[in-house]
Amino acid sequence: MKTTPSIILNVVLAAALAVTCVQLAHTGGHRSDAADEVPKAEGQFKEFDPSKEFSANPFTFFMGDGHGLLLAAGNRERSNAMTIGWGSLGGVWGDSTSTITVFVAQQRLTHVMMEQSKYFTVMRFDSAHDGVLDYMGHHSGRDGDKAAALGLHTLYTEHGAPYYAEASEVYECETIYHTQLDSAAFGDLPHNFYKDYTAGIHSVYVGRIIKALKKQWLPSGKRRHSVSPATAPCRPG
Repeated sequence: MKTTPSIILNVVLAAALAVTCVQLAHTGGHRSDAADEVPKAEGQFKEFDPSKEFSANPFTFFMGDGHGLLLAAGNRERSNAMTIGWGSLGGVWGDSTSTITVFVAQQRLTHVMMEQSKYFTVMRFDSAHDGVLDYMGHHSGRDGDKAAALGLHTLYTEHGAPYYAEASEVYECETIYHTQLDSAAFGDLPHNFYKDYTAGIHSVYVGRIIKALKKQWLPSGKRRHSVSPATAPCRPG
């Protein structure tokens, strides 16, 4: 039997279509970039309403499990994250507005990202990932990709704000107000703090929570532990 080029082409196209169908079946009907694939061992995120389901102590929330929280900003082309221990929760300019307020020093790379981005994320990590918060708080994104160094999997919200698959909670916020602290209004406490603080006076960002996610652990999954690479300490942020 004589094989024509058209028959060969049809066979190739049919094989390619079959492969595509298999890939779509495994990805739930959509294709995803490798960087966006969530490791199964990390569980799955489920959206929740922080105004009704938030149970943490607001006075200790920003301390996390003793290692702080993570603040991330930027976009798919460039992003950065830093550990934070300051902040406030509440509501302003509307009864239904839930807010997270964060403080970022001027010299931090994350400050640049916050000034350029309308959206940011605040993340909690469980004790299995304490190394993430310690590393992010002692290294600067100016010296390298901190997420890549830690082996974190970067995801993006609908608005393009970065967050990590390894987080246990994620709060996506829209900046509704930002300003720089005014040293002329300082009392004794902030005045004394900034005497020896070299990273500059903090800027304040009030973020309206537009989505909150909480990790749902898979019954048979094991939580993956992140290990901080052994590198010399440098500027945080």
